[in-house]
Parts: sequence; C-alpha cells; structure tokens
Amino acid sequence: MNGFIAKGFGALAIGMMFLLGCGDSSNDSEDPASTVTEVSPGNLVIYSGRSEKLVGPIVNQFQEATGINVSVKYGKTGAIAATLLEEGTSSPADVFFAQDPGGLGAVANNGQLSPLSSTILDKVPAWAKSDKGLWVGLSGRARVVVYSTQNGVSPSDLPTSILDFTDPKWNGRIGWPPTNGSFQAMVTAMRVELGEAKTKEWLEGIQANNPKVYPKNTPTVAAAAAGEIDVGFVNHYYLHRFIAEEGEGFAARNHHLTSGGPGSLMMVAGAGILSTAKNKSNAEKFLNFMLSTVAQQYFTGSTYEYPVIEGVKANPLLTPIVDINKPKIDMASLEDLAGTQNLLRDVGILE
Repeated sequence: MNGFIAKGFGALAIGMMFLLGCGDSSNDSEDPASTVTEVSPGNLVIYSGRSEKLVGPIVNQFQEATGINVSVKYGKTGAIAATLLEEGTSSPADVFFAQDPGGLGAVANNGQLSPLSSTILDKVPAWAKSDKGLWVGLSGRARVVVYSTQNGVSPSDLPTSILDFTDPKWNGRIGWPPTNGSFQAMVTAMRVELGEAKTKEWLEGIQANNPKVYPKNTPTVAAAAAGEIDVGFVNHYYLHRFIAEEGEGFAARNHHLTSGGPGSLMMVAGAGILSTAKNKSNAEKFLNFMLSTVAQQYFTGSTYEYPVIEGVKANPLLTPIVDINKPKIDMASLEDLAGTQNLLRDVGILE
C-alpha cells in the first residue's frame, strides 16, 4: 500500500510560522489595511480504494487547480473500508474513494458517511448513487468476460450467461480474482437477483471447474492474453489499457454477455464524505471536481471508464451503454459486502 502524498506541508508550515511570528505586534501606528494575509486553501485527506496508477493523475490535477494540499492513502477497497471501520471517529480521512458500492456501503452502514448535498447528487442519474444520498458514483464500469484469442477462443464459443460457465467443458479454463472488490460486487448482484442459494450453487459450480485464482483484474487479463486461461471474469477497462500499451496484437478481447444478468452488471466507482471530516468544504470541492467535464473526460479518455454525467461522450473504443444488456440493479443494493464475503468464505473461496 502506498503511503501518503505529502506535497505542500513545508510551505504550509512556513506560512503558519510567519503568522505566529507576526501575531504580537506592538506597532499601533501600522495601518492594518496595508498588511496582506494569504489564506491557505487548506488540506484534504483521501482514502482511496482505487489504485494510484488509475486516479493519481486526476487527483494531482485537482490539487494543482485548487492549491489544496491533498494527502492520499491508497489500498484495496475492502482493506481501506476495514481500516475506516477500525479507525471509527478517530479517522483522519475526509473522503472515501472506493472501487465499488460494496466498500462504500460497509462504511455508510456503520454511520461513517455524511449526507451529500443535492448539488453533488443531482449531477448523476439515480442508478449511480446511494438511495440515502451518502455516496455518489464518479465513473462507470461494465463486467465482461475477457477471452483468449491466443488460444483461439471466439465470442461464438462463449455462453450467453455467466451462469453457464459451470458446465464441465470449462474445467481448467477459467480465471477469476475472488478477492477483488468488483468481483465481489458482481457476486452481491447475483445474490440480489438470484438469491443466496442459487448464488452459492454457481460459486460451487465454478469451484468444481478448478478456476485459476488471480489477485486482481490486471493479471487475469494478462493470463488470458498469455493463454494461461481461456476466459476470465473482469471489468471492461483493463483490456483497453493493455491494448493502449501493447498494441492491437494483444491476444485477448472483451465479451459482453448477451443474456444480461450479473455477468453484464454496470457498476460505479464512487466516493463519500466522512461524517468526521475535518475538511468538509474541500471534500465537497473534490467530489464536484470529479463530476466536472474535465474529470469525466479524464476517466473515459485515460482509464477507459464510462462517464456518469450528461454532456460527456464515452470513449469510442467502448461498447455503448445502450448496447449492453445490463441488469436493472440499483447500486445501493450492492452495499452488502459483508454478506458476500461470508458466502465466499462458506464456499471456501476466501479464507
């Protein structure tokens, strides 16, 4: 886990020393109007479940645009959520920037997120925010099946539903990242749509097909291109990043399952403001910035995600949202991260 970004602390300290040194002046004849005091734009502490590689550039752009001294603690969404739950009211965090609704829900359900203003919430559609107004989606991502062109797999070889990958013909051919937050959000969606029993049955069916386990999406996609697996369950944008870096010869492609269901879920990465935030005004400025045209164009242009505000077109490399047979699942219903993790432990997928 990366540490804190601490740019600007030296300048802030010098400014504070200057103000303290000038606070006890005995020169009554000095004209107060002739003294100019520079007001610091202040600080902001972000706990990010999104990687620095993905969101670091836009966070830095916010810092440069506002002059606010931003500190970021990076890690996996689940681990960051656990840290916030452990820290409770003593947390120094102002903003929780999560990869998925599950992590946000865990913190919100513990009473640690404060209601957001309507000026923030009204920027996004109903499906992309908390039904209680406690967090807001900042970018969209679709669940896909990545398949190996290295191994000669084509879309016609794939089933129409993720449920059909329990067929024994997929034995030894599947890769998945069960500790990944987005994968767990997909399982949560399965629990919401199909119920606990059928979700458990699916997980056990995939387990019976001896899937290869990866720590996150990136190595899963790389494994498909290398021919280690035929298919993997991932978010859509990782493939586009590989193609941008390695060219069109990268030997894997995405497939949107045609029958819909949890395997075609459209999710959001989102953020909320801690109820104990010491820099609430700056936290609101951060969320407004992330929902600005500039930031939304960054997300779709640089990280290949879907914008969540009107007026910003998705990257032309992406499958249009209207062409994805996504399930009609409210993002707020994906907040039961703990229930999903308990089920994964029961099945023996998580320790």
